[in-house]
Amino acid sequence: MKSFTKMGLVVAGVALAFTAASAPLLAHHSASMFDGSKTVVLTGTIKEVRWTNPHVTLLVNGKVSEADQDADWLLEMSSPSNLMRVSNWSRTSVKVGDHVKVQMAPLRDSTARGGNLKTLTLTDTGQSFTPNIRDREEPGLE
Repeated sequence: MKSFTKMGLVVAGVALAFTAASAPLLAHHSASMFDGSKTVVLTGTIKEVRWTNPHVTLLVNGKVSEADQDADWLLEMSSPSNLMRVSNWSRTSVKVGDHVKVQMAPLRDSTARGGNLKTLTLTDTGQSFTPNIRDREEPGLE
């Protein structure tokens, strides 16, 4: 009976460990809400920078064509640590008031204004940033 109780405690402990280790995975979402087959170019001004986990977001007031009215677009990127480590971003790379040209994968819901940022260019300086970790990898880093 004692060995059965010990075995039950071991199994329960292992199950608890796996559950605790997988909990962060449950909070993450996929990128399926974005249409990766399309690229939309947005020109505008940075209205807000949210440098927080799990994803850095930018609020850009702008338009995708000259005929459009200016509107707020919410753009999502990778985590702050990924942006700093691999993509050479910093908290101050982009600031409120900066004029930008953004390439993004738009949301699949065409009535919503948002997307997954692919490339951001500061129009005043020409400096360009990408949040895509794969674009910045050097050969042999596997």
